[in-house]
Amino acid sequence: TLLGLFKFLRTKVKQEPGAHMETTTQDLSNFTRPVGFYIRGFYALKNSEYYFIFLAVIYVFTLAVNLTLMVIIWFSEVLHTPKYMAVFSLAVVDVSLSSALIPKAINMYLFDSKFVYFNACLAQMFFVDFFASMEAFSLCVLAYDRLIAICFPLRSHTINTNRKMMLVIMVSCWVLAFAILVAALVLITHLSFCKPVPTVMSYFCDHGPIFQIACSDNSPNWKITVFFLFAVIYVPLGFILMSYVFIILAVSRITSLDGRWKTFKTCSVHLILVAIFFTPFLVTYTITWIYTKIDGNTRILNTSLSAVLPPLLNPIIYTLKTEEVLEQIRKTFWRARHKPD
Repeated sequence: TLLGLFKFLRTKVKQEPGAHMETTTQDLSNFTRPVGFYIRGFYALKNSEYYFIFLAVIYVFTLAVNLTLMVIIWFSEVLHTPKYMAVFSLAVVDVSLSSALIPKAINMYLFDSKFVYFNACLAQMFFVDFFASMEAFSLCVLAYDRLIAICFPLRSHTINTNRKMMLVIMVSCWVLAFAILVAALVLITHLSFCKPVPTVMSYFCDHGPIFQIACSDNSPNWKITVFFLFAVIYVPLGFILMSYVFIILAVSRITSLDGRWKTFKTCSVHLILVAIFFTPFLVTYTITWIYTKIDGNTRILNTSLSAVLPPLLNPIIYTLKTEEVLEQIRKTFWRARHKPD
């Protein structure tokens, strides 16, 4: 069985925890930067092997459905519109976020390789946070596309062109996320740690748990974290909610009941994706701010589910609820079945 394979691989290539720690025998009196970090992982989660099997299955399906959606959009000229440019960008982000997070987490479990060198840890931290930010921005861009299409139907093709979507909106989102995260990583490199191999209470190189265990002043890191949360969580979510206020007002003026229902049905797809992605983050960070400290496994489960479920559900929901994509899939399979030998 899959569970048996997981257990066999884990016992076959298991490393001694802390084996890397023996190599860090330098003087701690002037120690500033650690050699690396020990990722604690799901340290108190019962039957964690089932959760890692769940992550592995999620990852395989995430790659399959997102790559399929990307191929359909890429080769279907009818889908070369601002809306599907945003959907294509979201699929790229979904694949990248899952690839930056899940394989390393499974590797740590299977081979007990929980030690991560400092630079490798910063690299993972950057890519996970960057693509999580782009997930939020991509949902924000899709809300913008719906806002223009519904509130300005006669001018939507001139207001929201392919060029504007690519250059003004999508590129600006990527640059903003990149700039914020580079600043956060630079601040991490200026921290001092009391141990040569600090233990991180997370399942990956998580920015918050890492800077909070530093021995030096981490107030700049708190400030950049608060700015980051507002820039990539609260501001995009606020824009999305505000967009749907205007959309609801516009839809309420539609005289046709069928037209009103069709518009609400289209918007509900996007709102489902927004709720799935933002809710775990809001719960986690709201509790953190109110109670200062949150249980480690609760935080890990919340953040991991918000990172792995949206990349799987985004293309599925868009495929099943969008007639244009379904039509292109049907045409693709028809051409494949009737291809001359």
